[in-house]
Amino acid sequence: MKNNKFTPSLIAASLAFSSFSALADNDRYIIQVDNNAKGIVKAIAKQSGAQIHLDADGFIAATFSGKSLSDVKGILNNPHVKLVEADQKRTPMALFNDDAGNPTQTQLTPYAVYQSQADQVTFDSNAGMKVCVIDSGLDSSNADFNWSAITGDNDVGTGNWFENGGPHGTHVAGTIGAADNSFGVVGMAPGVDMHIIKVFNASGWGYSSDLAQAAQLCSQAGANIINMSLGGGGANSTEENAFKDFVAAGGLVVAAAGNDGNSVRSYPAGYSSVMMIGANDADNNIADFSQYPSCTSGRGKRVTTDETICVEVTAGGVDTLSTYPAGGASLSSMSADGVGFASSAMENTGNASAATYFLGLGDAVDTSAAGKVCVIDRGSVSFYDKVNNCELSGGVGAVIINNEPGMLYGTLGDTNNTSIPAVGAAFEDRSALVAASTIDISIGASDYGYMSGTSMATPAVAGIAALVWSNHPTCTGEEIRSALKATAMDAGAAGKDDFFGYGIAQAADMNDYLTQNGCAGGNGGGGDTGGTGDLSLTANGYKVKGSQRVDLSWADATSSNVDVYRNGSVIATTANDGAYTDALNRKGGGSYAYQVCEAGTTTCSATVTVVF
Repeated sequence: MKNNKFTPSLIAASLAFSSFSALADNDRYIIQVDNNAKGIVKAIAKQSGAQIHLDADGFIAATFSGKSLSDVKGILNNPHVKLVEADQKRTPMALFNDDAGNPTQTQLTPYAVYQSQADQVTFDSNAGMKVCVIDSGLDSSNADFNWSAITGDNDVGTGNWFENGGPHGTHVAGTIGAADNSFGVVGMAPGVDMHIIKVFNASGWGYSSDLAQAAQLCSQAGANIINMSLGGGGANSTEENAFKDFVAAGGLVVAAAGNDGNSVRSYPAGYSSVMMIGANDADNNIADFSQYPSCTSGRGKRVTTDETICVEVTAGGVDTLSTYPAGGASLSSMSADGVGFASSAMENTGNASAATYFLGLGDAVDTSAAGKVCVIDRGSVSFYDKVNNCELSGGVGAVIINNEPGMLYGTLGDTNNTSIPAVGAAFEDRSALVAASTIDISIGASDYGYMSGTSMATPAVAGIAALVWSNHPTCTGEEIRSALKATAMDAGAAGKDDFFGYGIAQAADMNDYLTQNGCAGGNGGGGDTGGTGDLSLTANGYKVKGSQRVDLSWADATSSNVDVYRNGSVIATTANDGAYTDALNRKGGGSYAYQVCEAGTTTCSATVTVVF
């Protein structure tokens, strides 16, 4: 769902609408270099007129004005230089909708919390979970955070991490960890420790080198999870390696699939080490903007399938309510005969409380509306004409009702000169609103607002992961990733598909799954042990005529039989002879987690993962 018009305060953060190719910058490059020779390479670069932007572990980033990639490779033809590559731009992944709801009066729970079952799991604040949010900063003016548990870093030229560079980062952080208190909203993992890294500049974008360095900073800060509600075109090995390192150390990385509603693969979400997140709406439908790249790559006989380069799960990302910088959003509220109804702010701040008058389609002036709130059906004339006719009739406020299921989102256009507050309403509420004796509407600045995008779905999954992981702290990030997929609620086409991946993330089901099966997804129901390591296990994956097979070998089991687990489920109980072949009869790619346990016990091997 896309707005007809952006409000001025949001224009700076609306860069996700720009195409990735339009944002390409061929003058800036990443140079991978031996750390002990970095000074020499920097000197050569500066002698050629380059401007150094980043000096990180194992690489630098620099602008070589007017020079192509081949030019720069020629300039830096030095044995200490490992690789020169384009420094890709990265932009926030968000679309904007009109604001709705009234969290200033009481704490509100966003629909995605209920949809994902996050309200059914208790966050363990003593588990030491920390989410690293790489974005546009977190504005310290919003009180709906556990600020004693939040730290941060600044990227070069972005300013303080605790000052917003647009509302995007504050909105994302609220979805992850807004506090459970008496006001505002509540996050998926309320009050979770967060480390904020501000990578977007004043124009609202950053580079792949910024993300690579941010991954290093996240690791240094002790983060378990990285959230990136951002992306762009083109892969970058420096960036990819940084996230591989974070995952190899036991972490989980999630990133937005993108908002162009096509099958293009965005990065960093497209890297195998990063979990790609799509967006769904409150009715379990895929969002029309959510990108859906294929899990296959290559051509002809070289075609491979890899579920880690496409959407793996989704979460609520359409009209999601979260935190904003102070006064950075417009908020509407509406009640009819004292009963609250959902609304969306269309135009004009202010309050109106009066008797109702049904103005029909609002296509003509009617003086009977004088001193009243006009209730108007959508259709026939523009929204502006409807509100203008209400005001010319003496009306003090306007409610325009949608003519199809769902909320009406819209504005009155750039030339609006009306002054009365006007809100949109849902078609489902039409009968009650038309029949109401009185209506109260209000539009004003707020610290809370709505956004849409895979940017909003991604922190929902990051928060779900932190929430559940806090109750199973011995798990690795890859085990949490597997559990998210194993317990997702199927949506869309039956089974795994390109749009939803495995489905909509479910916190309570995931928590129960890990409690019953352990971190590896199958340890005989022994709880969250993840395997004792008493058994040694090796696994070798290969293909026979294109079909996947895995040879398992184990030692140190003392029982007569063993249970063989794949992805958390028992696939065989077999003699303890030290060997078993799993003939999957599947072609293409895939990732499988194996574990062997003494039959009927929790004496298990560590988990071994095979990737095709």
